[in-house]
Amino acid sequence: MKLGSLKEGGRDGALVVVTRDLARQRRVPHIAPTLQAAIDDWQRTRPRLEAVARALEADAAAGEPFRPEAMAAPLPRSYHWAAGSAYVNYLDLVSRAVGPKLTATMWADPLIYQGGSDTLLGACDDILAESVDWGIDFEAEFAVITDDVAMGIAAEAAKNHIVLFMLVNDISLRSLAPAEQAKGFGFYQSKPPSAFSPVAVTADELGSAWDGQKLHLPILTSLNGKEFGRPDTGVDMGFDLPTVIAHAAKTRPLGAGTIVGSGTVSNRVPDRKSNRIEDGGVGHSSIVELRMVETIQQGAPRTRYLAFGDRVRIEMRDHTGASIFGAIDQTVRRYVAPE
Repeated sequence: MKLGSLKEGGRDGALVVVTRDLARQRRVPHIAPTLQAAIDDWQRTRPRLEAVARALEADAAAGEPFRPEAMAAPLPRSYHWAAGSAYVNYLDLVSRAVGPKLTATMWADPLIYQGGSDTLLGACDDILAESVDWGIDFEAEFAVITDDVAMGIAAEAAKNHIVLFMLVNDISLRSLAPAEQAKGFGFYQSKPPSAFSPVAVTADELGSAWDGQKLHLPILTSLNGKEFGRPDTGVDMGFDLPTVIAHAAKTRPLGAGTIVGSGTVSNRVPDRKSNRIEDGGVGHSSIVELRMVETIQQGAPRTRYLAFGDRVRIEMRDHTGASIFGAIDQTVRRYVAPE
């Protein structure tokens, strides 16, 4: 089942059920007005939403056209956005280039921070920044939405609380991050609103690619129409999603509608040769990772961060080539602050 939120009906959008081919949709206010409302009562709403999905698939004339640009994030605002970093290779590359050195605990214990979740971007919303000097970057990731998760839950049990899956562009402002990190109190200004795929999907839409712990499909990123990365989400993932969820819930419960992210997807290069697409590699899921590799190999980064007018596209396709979540497709625009 695929679910999305139209940009209408208030801050939390209007819930729609979307066909598997991402061609048509149906509004379902009689079941739940918003996705958050559906998740709050998931045991009751899920079978009713699935019935709508089956009916929509069976009748090619039913519903209305699905338009990605009309969609907000599946959860336009969330009570909790826990951004993990499950791909330790990504952290290792950054530490090798700019420090601090990766500690032993980062290989044994997931890294996570709580991101801003009061405003989440739709898949086709612009990336806004006042200046390119902020070091605008994308991060191709995937995430899950949970129902209520008890404090202290074990990882084996945590996987039963995953409700939906999404793609994420966890936008970063790299030039603002060092000053924040130096204060030792985490990211804030350097992490503007993240963007999410047009739809969120249940596990059955992923088929055998989801094994209950890891997702095993390439995440596809292009920059200005040129392929930038296609690393496999199931490769070199140091911590599976249930482990990250259990880590987030160690000292607090997670409310229904919590989003937990995978972190930037990154695959190792065993011989430390280039992982660039043009060199036969799987590429990268962020510009900073490529810059870190350039720094390690050549002494300095060569690739610039995003400029105004640049276009970033993030997508995931199933084994038949069909788009699962629709594409995150964003353009970088200059933001003019109000006077």
